[in-house]
Amino acid sequence: MAVSDPLFLDKTNPELWNSIGKFSNEVAKSYRAAGVSDRIAELVNLRVSQINGCAYCLDLHARKALAAGESLQRINLLRTWDECGGLFSEEECAALAIAEAATDLPKPEERIAAVASARLVLTDEQVSAIQWIAVAMNAFNRISILSRHPVKERELS
Repeated sequence: MAVSDPLFLDKTNPELWNSIGKFSNEVAKSYRAAGVSDRIAELVNLRVSQINGCAYCLDLHARKALAAGESLQRINLLRTWDECGGLFSEEECAALAIAEAATDLPKPEERIAAVASARLVLTDEQVSAIQWIAVAMNAFNRISILSRHPVKERELS
């Protein structure tokens, strides 16, 4: 094996990979209990992955978003969600603003404003759950990017 070959973190430390998988399962229980839909969770996962440039996670979560009822049009326009005039609901916009603030980590006042605005539309439990979704997705993005997980060509279904 050449030094330049990918080093898959999930394969070299499966116990850590399994623990982050368990963490992700707990995040899913939390967001569902807070009333956040799988569809919104997948929009958050996609937006975080777009920002981080994680091709593997974009591919995976585009499929999951479609399975959760998301449209291909909205997936394609997600990068410009704030310019789509009504294509995304007020709740979805609040969730996406949280996703961006949790991923870009803008100045403290901008992060505080994003959360404060979201709290006008979402419950505190939903705001918290969406932040945890973004935290988990950021971790998975970094694992996939560092591991250089490959994207396999397949049809969207």
